[in-house]
Amino acid sequence: MPDEPVPSEKVPPEQGRYLKVPYDWRAPTDEKVAARWWNPDDRRLFTPKAFGWGYDLNFYWLAHPVRFLTRRPS
Repeated sequence: MPDEPVPSEKVPPEQGRYLKVPYDWRAPTDEKVAARWWNPDDRRLFTPKAFGWGYDLNFYWLAHPVRFLTRRPS
């Protein structure tokens, strides 16, 4: 049975930064899009875009605002 990845391994890092804004021009995968758009393991509300330059929203925290406010940071 494979080991479960730790939360930091579930969120792929952005490719780089330009003017302090993240970018990622690699082709988006289903896993990367899910990790950026719906990820309870990532405490950030604004995550690096799955494709392009800028930020996306982690919609999990918009759908569960009470959990966002009550969850302790890792």
